[in-house]
Amino acid sequence: MASSVDPADPAETGSVPFIAMYHSVGDCSDDPYRVTVTPDRLERQLKWLARRGLRGVSMAALLAARTRGRGRGLVGLTFDDGYADFVDHALPVLRRMDFGATLFVLPGRLGGDNAWDPLGPRKPLLTAAGIRHAADEGVEIGSHGMTHVDLTEADDLTLKRETIESRALLSELSGAPVDGFCYPYGTIDRRAVDAVRDAGYAYACAIDPGPLGGRLALPRVHIGQNDNAVRLFLKHRLHRLRRRPVEGL
Repeated sequence: MASSVDPADPAETGSVPFIAMYHSVGDCSDDPYRVTVTPDRLERQLKWLARRGLRGVSMAALLAARTRGRGRGLVGLTFDDGYADFVDHALPVLRRMDFGATLFVLPGRLGGDNAWDPLGPRKPLLTAAGIRHAADEGVEIGSHGMTHVDLTEADDLTLKRETIESRALLSELSGAPVDGFCYPYGTIDRRAVDAVRDAGYAYACAIDPGPLGGRLALPRVHIGQNDNAVRLFLKHRLHRLRRRPVEGL
């Protein structure tokens, strides 16, 4: 669907939305994959955005605003995997900043842990009650698949379960439509993108989608504990220079 860009905001035309990719928020002393930020670091990073006139929002809010030509100054905030520490540590920071976010969760691992990571500590994942709590606080709930498998290596039955069943379960659990998907590991191919489209998702987040593009292959920028003001500035600036415009936004 083509966007109706407001002529008063020419900087919006053809630009690439900045979408920050977070994971766990808590103790990062044992973090071999560099997917954890401390609550203090998260708050400093979000304050860096605010000082520059940028506001963190959910993916649904970001895409809706861009469709109306009103997306300037908005940054998508995404949290992958559905770690339990989101409610304890990330949500209070988001409340204080009056920022929104999208939380991509795994309905096939409710109350479980990050068993897909062979290294590092076992991190607990949100229960159904935790996901409902986040949704009640205004956080957009999206699917990260059922169990965190690489969709590019999944058979047809697994592919349908990870996309179709996860969406249905999360819609029932959260009491709201689930329009967003996030590819586990960030890996995608045409078959995975087609499966996500067939499952009825309105958008999907990857990391570096390569030649694939559009709303079902949105690029994101990893944000970690080492991302101070200088690194954030460079990541924000280079993102628009290195990424191709996203068709339909």
